[in-house]
Amino acid sequence: MSVETELKLSLSPEYVDRLKRHPLLKSPAGSRAITRKLYNIYYDTPSLELRRNALALRLRRVGKRWLQTLKCGGSVQTGLHQRDEWEMPVPQKTLDLDALSAAGGLLPQGVSGKLRPVFVTDFARNLRLLKFGGAEIELCLDSGTVRAGRRSHRISELELELKCGEPQQLFLFALALLDSVPLELEDTSKPEHGYQLLRNEPLVATKARFPSLTVSQGIASALHTMIASCLQHVQANVPGAIRSRDEEFLHQVRVGMRRLRVVLAMAEAFRADHELHALHEQVAQMCIEFGGLREWDVFITQTLTPICSDQPDNTGLRQLLSASEKERARYRAGVVRRLQSQDYQRFLLRFGAWMFGGYWREPPEGSGTALADFAVQNLAKRKRQAHKLGKILATADPSQLHRLRIACKKLRYSSEMFGSLFEATSVKPYVAALSELQDILGVLNDLAVAHRLLEGLENRRRHETLELIRGCMARDRAELMTKLATAWPCFAGQKEFWK
Repeated sequence: MSVETELKLSLSPEYVDRLKRHPLLKSPAGSRAITRKLYNIYYDTPSLELRRNALALRLRRVGKRWLQTLKCGGSVQTGLHQRDEWEMPVPQKTLDLDALSAAGGLLPQGVSGKLRPVFVTDFARNLRLLKFGGAEIELCLDSGTVRAGRRSHRISELELELKCGEPQQLFLFALALLDSVPLELEDTSKPEHGYQLLRNEPLVATKARFPSLTVSQGIASALHTMIASCLQHVQANVPGAIRSRDEEFLHQVRVGMRRLRVVLAMAEAFRADHELHALHEQVAQMCIEFGGLREWDVFITQTLTPICSDQPDNTGLRQLLSASEKERARYRAGVVRRLQSQDYQRFLLRFGAWMFGGYWREPPEGSGTALADFAVQNLAKRKRQAHKLGKILATADPSQLHRLRIACKKLRYSSEMFGSLFEATSVKPYVAALSELQDILGVLNDLAVAHRLLEGLENRRRHETLELIRGCMARDRAELMTKLATAWPCFAGQKEFWK
């Protein structure tokens, strides 16, 4: 068994020749490039039991030889794929089930007799070994197709496999290439592309999955796990945010970025670091940029559209809706450009290099604090901030309610992140009460934002229409303030689960 560690990046075929001419690929320390034709047959059961168990089984033809490979488990962090791999030669184009059984008994029981070909990959691989920053890297340029029945997906990607050295060097090498060749981190493996074709799976927005922490973990390990979870949440939704008109993808990207921002603040408190600070600032800036789109989304879907539905013959409302949708389209185009930009790819690669860098290996002064104590300190701090703002609830203006909303949001994200360290029966009611409170505060903030957007749309022709909308919003705000007066004491009376 070996552990495969590789960074996958996609590139447009038009840039392949430019990449091959890159000085780093012509280094005298590297080997001469060779090209191989690789034909792979992937196997699974009719119900795809291997996929459900995070296994990938293939036969690969290399020249006249056949190799059998079983990959299992693994993880993906900012494009870095790590999986256990068993590879062995077989005499012909047939699975060696006895050898598979010997590979640690990883195949689910009863699947051997049900295995069948499900899709193939057929590509040319341009391969060379390079030395970079003390690491040995196998660089593979793959061009070809993945085919499942009549459906196909084009392969044009760069794989950087670590043969020896530190994973960080893969990201630094990719950053060096990015200066002259457009690249994009690829979180989807070739087998996963095959399964998507096989099932004809549509893009589906992915919600956050909160990490499972253990009390025996160190603080640095827990922070690393939480940051990786946030990045995975963001990246899982970026393809849909770019290609789909479903606004849920962009919403989940924003949620992932906001969660990431909260965890990075914890990391900065844990240990100061220049690169961490720079990355944190970039995340904050993107949150602001993406927030502008959300403001128009919410204004159109939750404020303007319901009023238009109640008064379908109101010409002024229809014209205002049209103007608002143009503004939303403009903001959306800006967000998509940002996600498609090389600056965003550079941000991800820098993040990857930092995630596998020295920050995590150097214990800070006084690092003997247990993870549970660190969690309690953070949760208690977030609670104090929220309760301090909640004391003036009866007289709070929109800006104070906004600060309370942010404090509650940070408390909720922190509670969800650290929740696995505590009793679930205590965490759930606390988070539920906090979520209800946050939802009310969120809608109140949306109304305040809507007033600001209306000011930007103001002109004499629209005055009557805007006053109609303001009147509807005033009624909504009064109802929400009544709900808030009930939701706050319900939350404030919740037992602190971390005690």
